[in-house]
Amino acid sequence: MSDLICENYPMLLVMSRFGIALGFGDRSVEEVCTESGVDTDTFLTVVNLLLEEEEDTETPRTFSIESLVGYLHNSHDYFLDFRLPAIRRKLIEAIDCGHHDVSFAILRFFDEYVAEVRKHMLYEEEKVFPYVRALLEGTPKSGYNIGIFRKQHDQVEAKLTELKNILIKYYPAQSSNELNGVLFDIFSCEKDLASHNYIEDHLFVPAIAELEDQTRQRR
Repeated sequence: MSDLICENYPMLLVMSRFGIALGFGDRSVEEVCTESGVDTDTFLTVVNLLLEEEEDTETPRTFSIESLVGYLHNSHDYFLDFRLPAIRRKLIEAIDCGHHDVSFAILRFFDEYVAEVRKHMLYEEEKVFPYVRALLEGTPKSGYNIGIFRKQHDQVEAKLTELKNILIKYYPAQSSNELNGVLFDIFSCEKDLASHNYIEDHLFVPAIAELEDQTRQRR
């Protein structure tokens, strides 16, 4: 596990979203997952999909959907309760809210963006995940299917690109260090959100569609 993290440090985020803590010594991935109560196949499926994101490889269906839902739920908590609030605090420190109208516009733009992300993720928490859990229990709710989610699944990171461009092109910063720091975080968060969507589009949605087919065939 330590080799995996040292060679691919973004996998720290994957590890934490599965609830795996640091301090695992020289234990293998399987040993660490087992000790942490994490399904090893699901962990490795997510890791491999993200590492091979550019290669369009065939993804195996050997993972636990229940474990993947837990991973996605923890990802939502990370973005809404930690990452985005931290960026907002840094943004306030980097822009001069007392002297520039553009500063208030930037902060308002960011807050509107966070509201969009929250709405997107709450929809998954309140509608999609309960539907999937009912499907796993063999009691699917009528009137809904994963195709509905697929059709309206927007890319929540897109507006971060707009904010990034506004800061780069139009904000006259007095000190570049703080602004560059928050821009670096925005770039990183943008990529992280894109990876999150990639997991949903290429792993979660196809798995649920397959589960729906299996459920229909059993009836």
